[in-house]
Order: sequence, then C-alpha cells, then structure tokens
Amino acid sequence: MTAHSEGMVPRPLREADLSRVEGVFTDVDGTLTTGHRLRADTVRALERLSAAGLRVVLVSGRPAGWGEAWARQLPVDGVIVENGGLFFLRGARGLRKVYLEPPAERVENRKRLQREVSRVLKQVPGARLSVDSTYTEVDLAVDYNEEARLGDEGAARIESLLRARGVTAVRSSVHVNCWLGRFDKLSATKRFARVAWGEKLQPRDGRYVYVGDSFNDAPMFQAFGLGVGVANVRAVLDRIDAPPAFITRAAEGKGFEELARALLARRGRGALEE
Repeated sequence: MTAHSEGMVPRPLREADLSRVEGVFTDVDGTLTTGHRLRADTVRALERLSAAGLRVVLVSGRPAGWGEAWARQLPVDGVIVENGGLFFLRGARGLRKVYLEPPAERVENRKRLQREVSRVLKQVPGARLSVDSTYTEVDLAVDYNEEARLGDEGAARIESLLRARGVTAVRSSVHVNCWLGRFDKLSATKRFARVAWGEKLQPRDGRYVYVGDSFNDAPMFQAFGLGVGVANVRAVLDRIDAPPAFITRAAEGKGFEELARALLARRGRGALEE
C-alpha cells in the first residue's frame, strides 16, 4: 500500500510540533550526505544539536566498520548500522558494541546469507556486492546506485529474487541491503534506547524525531509520529510502504540542516546560520 493511495501526503516541516523533542534518530545516505558526501555545514548541524543537549543517533544500512568510525569521530550519542543488526554507543568504559542476534544465530545466518546472495548476483547482469560489504558483519549490500548503475528496475529484481529465497531485502538510496534475522532499524532503535538510556521508546510521544529518505526508512516513518523526510524522499513516495508525516523544503544534507534549525529554534538556542 502506497502513500498516495492512502492519501497520506507529508505535511511541511513547519507544521510539526517539535517543542518536546529530546533527540534525533537519523538516516545517513541521502539524509546527512549530499551527493554521497558529508558537508561541513551538516557536521556543524550535528555539533549544534549535541551542544544544545539533544541526543543524536545515526541509523544506517552501512557496515559495522563505518559505524565504529562514525561513533568515534562524529558528535553523536550512538550509531545503529547494518539496518539494525548491531549498534555502537558511548559508555563510561568507552565505546560499547551490541548485536541484536546471539552469536550462534549470527554465524549460521551469515553463512546462509552469503550463499543466497551469491546465487542471486549470478541472475542479474551487472549486479555485485557494494565495495564496503567487506566491512559488514551481519548484512550484505548489493550496489545498484553508488558504483553500479542498475536503476530501479534492477534493484526491484534483486529485491524480488532475494525475498523469494527467504532473505529480507530493502533498498536505501544506494544499495539493496539484505539480511537474515529478526531485526530492522526500528527494533534496533528500541533496543538502543533501552541499553543506552534505560528508556522504553515510545516514538509517538513527541520526544524523538526520525529523519530519512528511502524505502528502508519506512518502518521508522510508520512508528514515529515525528517522522521527517528530507525533500528527496519525494522520489519514492508513490512506492514506499509508509511515508513520513512531515517533509523538509531542502533535499539531502541541507534538509537535515533545515530540521536542525527548526529544533534549535524551538529550544530557544537560536537558529543555525544559513
């Protein structure tokens, strides 16, 4: 069921009640990045949010290796990666790493996942694993829009073939992420809140925002009353399972900066510089 068929068109960000927001969960590719790169102004937006006392957690399909680097180098409270397979959080004893699946299950799922993905890659001309799949631990990513150019049709075929083999497969703006296991971005976000803050996350209570841009953000958009899409989400609104409640004027990283300015203004901390 699609956003437009349900009449659920996102409202402008200016209509969102951000007065009670305590933290931001955010996608990375196409949400923080602009043209596949992280702009200095977007990093500054993260810094301003953190300095204002807002919790910031990245939620990405990217590999564990990326997540550890982000958690150590960016002004964030934690990083959820591999579409919820694991996360990193800052603690009294340094960086802590938490998996959503037990060790034996991860090992068996990984072996089977590699077999299934290998079979599917042979069926789609030009399909290949993303360069950074080397750094994954739980999921794998098939490149359709980063180094490769398979287009929507190629991505949809890959998703269909993987799902037929019992593999969870969902697109980000650059990859088809695929995994075996009972997790996704939403379940990992709930687990993160329990482990990091001792909180039972109730996304619709207005304390947390989720911002994203693509298909694999749908569970988060559905769960969060303050689900925000950066403007480039419009490209998938007619096909996404659940749309965001609100949408920014600007696309990609500038859309995130727009959200950051709105949050800071409502906290009386002043707006980010244009």
